[in-house]
Amino acid sequence: MSQSTDGARIRVFDTTLRDGEQAPGCSMMVDEKRAVARQLARLGVDVMEAGFPAASPGDWEAVNIISQEANDWPTAPVICGLARATPRDIEAVATAIAPAPRGRIHTFLATSDVHLEHKLQITREEALRKVEAMVRLARSCTPDVEFSPEDATRSDVAFLHEVLRVALEAGATTLNIPDTVGYATPEEYFALIAGIREQVVAGRDDVVISTHCHDDLGMAVANSLAGVRAGARQVECTINGIGERAGNAALEEVVMALRTRSGAYAVDTGIRTEEIGRASRLVSRSTGVRVPPNKAVVGANAFAHEAGIHQDGMLKHRETYEIMRAEHVGLKPGGLVLGKHSGRAALRAHLEALGHALSDAECNAVFARFKEVADRKKVVHDGELEAIVAGEARRGGAHWTLELVQVSTGTHAIPTATVRLRDGEGAEHVAAAQGDGPVDAVCRAINECVGEVGELVEFAVDAAAEGINAVGGVSVRLREGPTGDAAPLHTASGFGVHTDIIVATAEAYVAAVNGLIRARSRASDRAVA
Repeated sequence: MSQSTDGARIRVFDTTLRDGEQAPGCSMMVDEKRAVARQLARLGVDVMEAGFPAASPGDWEAVNIISQEANDWPTAPVICGLARATPRDIEAVATAIAPAPRGRIHTFLATSDVHLEHKLQITREEALRKVEAMVRLARSCTPDVEFSPEDATRSDVAFLHEVLRVALEAGATTLNIPDTVGYATPEEYFALIAGIREQVVAGRDDVVISTHCHDDLGMAVANSLAGVRAGARQVECTINGIGERAGNAALEEVVMALRTRSGAYAVDTGIRTEEIGRASRLVSRSTGVRVPPNKAVVGANAFAHEAGIHQDGMLKHRETYEIMRAEHVGLKPGGLVLGKHSGRAALRAHLEALGHALSDAECNAVFARFKEVADRKKVVHDGELEAIVAGEARRGGAHWTLELVQVSTGTHAIPTATVRLRDGEGAEHVAAAQGDGPVDAVCRAINECVGEVGELVEFAVDAAAEGINAVGGVSVRLREGPTGDAAPLHTASGFGVHTDIIVATAEAYVAAVNGLIRARSRASDRAVA
């Protein structure tokens, strides 16, 4: 691939609150979306896709509230909403973003034959007419309109170009080229963007070509960077790379690649990189999806060195094994050693250094759990603190609260668990159950209290630090059974943390139960709408 560089500034289009939130188990409440939106503004994103207003009343409300609050931010990005190519969707976005200082309507229609034939069941000619009418309608609502040909990378190139020309003539100002199913290779995506730049946009400086790449084959970031080389001047991405299926291009990886390899790309972004760590942790807290330790840029091991040769090199000169500084992405090496004698102020200061801005109530809850852990071990490490924060953050507004877990098990005993839960109205529920093992017994006992809410489809345990007395984190995912022939399967994730892994399991399971209850409530809202 040849390199196309012009010293341009790349627009960062963040879709954490829309495409990212659509990932199973990643949905956020309105207050969580507001907090993430404020952090994205501090981060310096150029465009914030705040949601899909037509999806539900709750999503419309979130986009509208963020649009209102953007007026109070020192530097507000463009507030964008997604709309299918229908009048109802476009009008929903228009009303939701109306209070924003700057708003954008992002509308889309599939252009691949497989989507046209099997999903939309329309012809190419019908698709062209729909694109023309809907982009024109969107343009009548706002001067800033983005159009996406869904599944562009599997579309017939000649037809794709024809669709994009129609969108431009109807008033689109940004042409987004989605690799919807993560199918393209960097070479293919480079050629696609270069062809659109040369044969469709051709000298129109008022039109921006954008990338939107998914990670099904692990190439979302590579494809996005290939698109930048080919002339794209906007990149759509999410914090921590969350999103449908395997996720989206990760904002932190794209931004730091452009910054660290500035000689290779000769472009940059307006992102305040020192806010990346804080944004990553906030999104992780809000969604309940932990950042893998080996995650590039923001993972716990991204700036960790254990091998003796690496440690020796680092002691002599940091650049021997670090191409970026932790400080440049808001991660602070070193810090306080926290144990049972540490106070609330020390804990709060250390959490803020890790990127967690907690309310007084949240800090009190985390501090109480921190003290429980510190009484069982000498030092509480950063990974364990992250696990404690993640576990406590998902407890708020719970329909069910875990109060007691007792388990008896052993070589010649039938595993038996007793649990005590309290429902949202304060009523106490106690149940006991036997199972194949202690985990099975605990889940069965909880089901005795809450009913058969869903099926356990994922269970994972990991230690938040090294050592036999490390805090353990348990992640579970529940999936409810279908309630009708066409009913979607709701899923929800839960996370629990405790030095006792069985207690952590119970906490995670109850958190997932609460998540399924919230998912059903949102589905009911959408049905009413």
